[in-house]
Amino acid sequence: MSAEITPFGKTAQGTQVHAITLASDALRVTLLTWGAVIQDVRLTGVAQPLTLGTADLAAYAGAMNSFGALMGPVVNRIKGAAAPIAGQRHAFEANLDGAHTKHGGSHGPQYRVWHLLESSPTHALLETVLQDGLSGFPGNRTLRAEYRVNGADLDLVVIGTTDAPTLMNIANHSYWNLDGSDSIAGHTLQIAADRVTVNGDDLMVTGEVMAVAGTRFDFRRPRAFDPGPENRFDLNYVLADAKRPLSHACTLTGTSGVQMEMSTTEPGLQVFDLGTFTTAPHPGHAGAPYLRFAAIALEAQGWPDAANHAGFPPIEIGPDHPYHQHTRWRFRRP
Repeated sequence: MSAEITPFGKTAQGTQVHAITLASDALRVTLLTWGAVIQDVRLTGVAQPLTLGTADLAAYAGAMNSFGALMGPVVNRIKGAAAPIAGQRHAFEANLDGAHTKHGGSHGPQYRVWHLLESSPTHALLETVLQDGLSGFPGNRTLRAEYRVNGADLDLVVIGTTDAPTLMNIANHSYWNLDGSDSIAGHTLQIAADRVTVNGDDLMVTGEVMAVAGTRFDFRRPRAFDPGPENRFDLNYVLADAKRPLSHACTLTGTSGVQMEMSTTEPGLQVFDLGTFTTAPHPGHAGAPYLRFAAIALEAQGWPDAANHAGFPPIEIGPDHPYHQHTRWRFRRP
């Protein structure tokens, strides 16, 4: 038996995109072959969707290109659009302010139709190939992403291989709102991190690591998440100083009592409040466009701009040391 697979529309180039629905008695998850997107998450007995998404494929290629996608090959920002690889400095596509690289440039896995290699009612294995030199990154790279539903758990395992030294830092960029409300405000957040990497005024990391104690970034104990123009969040929480076995990262709880616990092998967790989102004329799951601060992105990943900071956990991979990530989302209803 395979997963439930249905047409989801065609790209501007005419390529068919499919929706893949995985399900258990407790959880129903819809994926897309476009960008390996998590398009919808539904918990049995809970009326509202738990993640932001749309039925409009054009939105995923436009204003909602990060919603639920696997971002890469190097997620987050690379200062100066350049970094060393195997001792040689490489220049990358400067797609942020004409000076920096953001989310790996304009040819990453989030902009591609992935191949569905195999599926069952509870799992799907997707693959895409990034050719040598795309956006300046060396190596012919193959990415495989396996999503699996087990009870109320959703697991993601990403494997990346290359034929030459390169950089790789992949993140799922889902936005979460466990209440189905217009704003993430009021959700309770707990993060298993006592430090953050410090951003400069341009949101580029400075290389400094700061303790969260005594700052507004301290979520070591659960507390309300209340974003706004004067209380912005777009920074990396330090979960560990290196990759490690699957470990607790954070817990998000809606005012409805629905809860999501997230675990990962990754050493960082980027927390983004959707505060820079410009409302696009694309309806979300509830039929209306999403607004600023409608949800929170909790992105398991390596630390930002790691290749330019010798003290950060490395993100360089090679033919003999592939990329690996395992992230798990566990959902509970009240």
